[in-house]
Amino acid sequence: MNAFEALGLNETLVQAVTDMGFETPTEIQEKAIPVLLSGTTDFIGLAQTGTGKTAAFGLPLLQLIEVENRHPQALIVCPTRELCLQITNDLETFKKHSRGVFTEAVYGGASIMMQIRNLKKGVHIVVATPGRLIDLIERKAIDLQKVKYVVLDEADEMLNMGFRDDIDFVLKNTINRESTWLFSATMPSEVRAISRNYMNNPKEVTVGRKNSGNENIDHQFFVVPASQRYEALKRLIDFNPGMYAIIFTRTKADAHEVSERLSKAGYEIEALHGDLSQQQRDKVMGRFRSKNLQLLIATDVAARGIDVDGITHVINFELPDDMEVYTHRSGRTGRAGKTGICLSICHSRESYKIKSLERMINAKFHKVDVPSGKDVCRKQFFHFMEKLMDADVSHGDYETYMPDLIEKFADVSKEEVLQRVAALEFSHFLKYYENADDLNKMDTRGSDRRQSDRGSDMNGSRKERTSFNRRDSGYTRLFINLGTKDGFYKASFLQFILDESNLKKEVLGKIDMRDMNSWVEIDQASAGQMIKSIDGKRYNNRTVRMNEADGGFKRPNDEGGRSDRATEGRKRIYAPKERRSFK
Repeated sequence: MNAFEALGLNETLVQAVTDMGFETPTEIQEKAIPVLLSGTTDFIGLAQTGTGKTAAFGLPLLQLIEVENRHPQALIVCPTRELCLQITNDLETFKKHSRGVFTEAVYGGASIMMQIRNLKKGVHIVVATPGRLIDLIERKAIDLQKVKYVVLDEADEMLNMGFRDDIDFVLKNTINRESTWLFSATMPSEVRAISRNYMNNPKEVTVGRKNSGNENIDHQFFVVPASQRYEALKRLIDFNPGMYAIIFTRTKADAHEVSERLSKAGYEIEALHGDLSQQQRDKVMGRFRSKNLQLLIATDVAARGIDVDGITHVINFELPDDMEVYTHRSGRTGRAGKTGICLSICHSRESYKIKSLERMINAKFHKVDVPSGKDVCRKQFFHFMEKLMDADVSHGDYETYMPDLIEKFADVSKEEVLQRVAALEFSHFLKYYENADDLNKMDTRGSDRRQSDRGSDMNGSRKERTSFNRRDSGYTRLFINLGTKDGFYKASFLQFILDESNLKKEVLGKIDMRDMNSWVEIDQASAGQMIKSIDGKRYNNRTVRMNEADGGFKRPNDEGGRSDRATEGRKRIYAPKERRSFK
């Protein structure tokens, strides 16, 4: 008996899986499929991306569908357009031998009228992103009353992107569902809250350890001064010829700048960020998937849902502020049983983050020296020699040219020919790296100076060292009437204020986020630019206020600290598109 048949799948689905070349189920498939085939059990599956989750819920759904009833029976909700399309394509492959099952992908960036027409024709399974699904519900273009099965895929990603209200809305409007299946890489408190509120005694299956990273990934980090991040990145790329990688930055400004510099240096790279139209985004992703691009650089928000096979490396140009984001970044490599490498470029002050990550994902991080210029040249040279020896000369009429070549090089030794070939191939590397600095000799004076400026006397009190509002420190503290209630988490809030002000992260100190307000520590020289850029902007149909914390705003535990929000009203208006708009 086939291993998939033993799980309870019918013959047509087993045949489709066999046609795909799969003989043995993955761990999450083996544990999930028998439970989900009952159709009446709520289910939580905790597993990293790339472990076969789509088949784990897609195959049971296809078997449970009643083909004769052509209306939405199953709803799969996922965070991004890319993942929506990927799931739909996988379902099409799974049902190649199953006649009469219709699926439809609904997502933003495509014609909503076309999606409405397809839904009216009758479909069994709808795969949707939250925003477009809500639009369709409000237009009464989709009826959720007969939906039996709801799947939340990448639940933690959706919550990180601010879709909590959307998920609540969907689950409250699928009142006749027989089961809810939740799949997530991590299990933060928000995901646990959904399971408590909307699921009945769910069966929970964990592949690996909770919140753990993929065991096939080698986690490495490099410690360099902040000013040398780009140079360290370039060396890591040069030291790994054949690298096929995603580079993560915190802000779209960094993604654009690094992409431009590497592109000018001759690297095949494109940036993926929020300013791209859907057509531009699709073009970039098409080039990356076809490997016409060696490198893709992206912010966390722009990279949501990217699922590309064969990625060898993930590079963190900077570590994320939200530690759970690291799990999603690193999970882009080491998929489907393959090995991968996650490289992180850090500053000496970020060593505590490495320790936190080790505890969170239960994996060891290896501190590695940034390669020297000579190491890079040597690695490139040996890579070229391997390509030279592996070159296929069986095709082509090379014999025609051999007499001329032999005559031309009659008086040239083999050693000299090899030297000349090496010179043609490596002259640019040799020139660039011949006087390269050792990036591993950390210059910590800047860090020490900043600590000194902040009054970090070793004998001083902790309160004195961590004070936010010391003007003699060179930093000032800004108040802004946005907080976690606005759907922000620390990484997205940081990206928002940096993108809006066009400033670098280096000018910031600590960020103190509360429910309704936040405080931002910033270099005094840059405070004016940030206030000018952000104060007065519109966000969620209200005016954003930002100015110096000394200018009349009180701390969060003071009654006056809440007055700005109170005067504008506490009522939340349901408007998915505007809620996720930065401007």
